[in-house]
Amino acid sequence: MKVALLGPIAWRTPPHHYGPWEQVTGLLAEGLARRGVDVTLFATLDSATSARLDGIAPRGYADDPDLDGRVWEAMHVSHAFARSAEFDLVHSHLDWLPLAFAEHCHAPLLTTVHGFSGAGILPAYARAASSYVSISDADRAPELDYVATVHHGVDLTGLPFTRDAGPGLAAFGRIHPDKGIHTAIEIARRAGRTLTICGIVQDERYFAEQVAPHIDDDRVVFLGSVGPRRRAEVLGSSTALLHPIAFDEPFGLSVVESMVCGTPVIAYARGSMPEVVDEGVTGRLVHTVEQAVDAVTQVAGLDRAACRERARQRFGADRMVTDYLAVYERLIRRGAAAPVERPGRSRPGDTCLIPTRS
Repeated sequence: MKVALLGPIAWRTPPHHYGPWEQVTGLLAEGLARRGVDVTLFATLDSATSARLDGIAPRGYADDPDLDGRVWEAMHVSHAFARSAEFDLVHSHLDWLPLAFAEHCHAPLLTTVHGFSGAGILPAYARAASSYVSISDADRAPELDYVATVHHGVDLTGLPFTRDAGPGLAAFGRIHPDKGIHTAIEIARRAGRTLTICGIVQDERYFAEQVAPHIDDDRVVFLGSVGPRRRAEVLGSSTALLHPIAFDEPFGLSVVESMVCGTPVIAYARGSMPEVVDEGVTGRLVHTVEQAVDAVTQVAGLDRAACRERARQRFGADRMVTDYLAVYERLIRRGAAAPVERPGRSRPGDTCLIPTRS
């Protein structure tokens, strides 16, 4: 089996700090290579992988202001599609742009939908000759046909188990209203706990007005974007991860990483959280600040070893690789080399040649 992984190029793969899509694509590439798959990873040229590496972007455009992301992503897709006939399958992790040029892909195209940046991009998905994988059942759009849901996996070896945690709490994610960092600060304050915040600042005004005034390096500590080792240290040493999201999150890698360290999660029951968090085992699902404050004491009594074991079973990278291999084999076996036709693509009333699967 020859597979091309079309990865994102905002950051290198795997990322030094932030870059969830790059992180997942890199883990998948490593896992496929270990299984004996002939896999080529299209990513930035400074990426590190056991797969074959190809690409044209010298480094991630988010790290280099001289690189225009729009230009380099277009050239990146063009470069990969020019080689697409060499592969049995092209698996894209690059949002909507490759779909606009799907007719130029000369192999079956599979797209993992890592999340929709807005309703306005759905036409690119609905009209494209691609099969789709969702990263949670909650993130499925009714306009699309899906071949599977594949939950993300994480590197278990990079997330050591911590049996005895300290009293502090943690909050991880983009510093953006969607992630509810200001709510996490309020929950920690009411619970009488310290809070360590980690993440890139994506909304400067929000950070300045609702987060920065509370940072005192005592009760509230802000570490910015941290690498894998520091991330594991902070998560593992915390009583719980606070995740009071203000949007329907497609997945939530930090939630899984926390659980693998043995640290339970207190999450708002939105989006994928009811799929990811096992109530009473890996955390608690809540709806309000008051419920979250009460949950801090409750999760402190959970079995951290059981939390890790459940997360290990459900979210290890090997499980993700196995799930994707099953999808690849199914598409190739069914003769998916023929374009997948979708409504509006050619004749009115056409349907996807590959049926929807859960």
